[in-house]
Amino acid sequence: MKNLTQFLLVLLCVCLPATVFADSTKDKDDDSKYLAGAVPEVDGKVVFTKEFSIPGMSQEEIFKRMQNWMEARLKKNENNSRVVYTNPEEGQIVGTGEEWIVFSSSALSLDRTKILYQLSVVCAPEKCTMEVEKIRYNYREGKEKYTAEEWIVDKYALNKAKTKLVRGLAKWRRNTVNFVDDLALGAAEALSASTIKKAAETAEKQEEKKEEKSAINSDPIVIAPKTAVEVKAPAETTKVTVVPATPLTPATPATSGATPGYKEVAPDQLPTNAIQMGAGKLVLVIGSDAFNMTMMTANAGGSLGKSSGKPVIFSFLSPDQPYEQMEKAETYTVRFYPANQTEPSVVLECKKMPSQAPMEGQPRMYVGEIVKAFVK
Repeated sequence: MKNLTQFLLVLLCVCLPATVFADSTKDKDDDSKYLAGAVPEVDGKVVFTKEFSIPGMSQEEIFKRMQNWMEARLKKNENNSRVVYTNPEEGQIVGTGEEWIVFSSSALSLDRTKILYQLSVVCAPEKCTMEVEKIRYNYREGKEKYTAEEWIVDKYALNKAKTKLVRGLAKWRRNTVNFVDDLALGAAEALSASTIKKAAETAEKQEEKKEEKSAINSDPIVIAPKTAVEVKAPAETTKVTVVPATPLTPATPATSGATPGYKEVAPDQLPTNAIQMGAGKLVLVIGSDAFNMTMMTANAGGSLGKSSGKPVIFSFLSPDQPYEQMEKAETYTVRFYPANQTEPSVVLECKKMPSQAPMEGQPRMYVGEIVKAFVK
């Protein structure tokens, strides 16, 4: 008994400093993402809305992809989470979910809450809107119950100046916003259209492999189309040296409204059909030196959308493409080249946002907040 007591004391001494350090580090994190406006309200109710633009995709295809994704996403909870209503004609899908959000975990304690929510999707030709609402929390195994309206809104979760999170409610607001972003990124993967046959074949093989292990597909996946568009651009990342005579890459990168031949537009005013996968290719450019850039084609496609209320572009690299340079980059440029054109019709300057790690064998997604947009 004496030895057991000594062991527990040693374990406590080891774990406690680590927990304190983690909390102090969290306080130093940049919370700008979670400040005013991060939790939107509609008529006094918390309603997170995510919009997606998928040029060239029919309502029927969007509905099918979103239904498959939502069913898989809710089934993995292995509880009462499920799709409760579908209307293909109106493009409506409604589901209810129950999941655990873990605030912190250690050898001696587990701080978590169950989040209950309603997930609604409305599909239309070339676009889709997703809403997360009716959010409730069951804390301490259901002993304490709260609603989002009384727990994470600006009125209660921010200080009077709206410059800091209130300490006691900070973890709830941070984790709820992150949870909704994760849902949106999963939906974006489901809506992303693969543009190479190899990516489609890899996705199908991966799905077959999962079905052998379990009858339930527990994670959202990229659903590649049965017919793919061939992209002639190489899949490998290459260093290119740009000279003024090369039309593919202008000698002066698009870094200001003075880009010759292009008009700057507000990122949230970009036309939904500005980028049409299947009608061209998406090229990612890393670096600002016109003579030393890294360029790669987003072989698995991409689309415009919104995340946390900000206009973004989702870009997907196929599983066999190198991605080290994109992982290191904080900013990059996305160019859309229409088919048979050597100059981009759209140039987007982006700041990389957090994105979830891909499943093995699946395309890798990057989310770029559009800082500046130029159209030809």
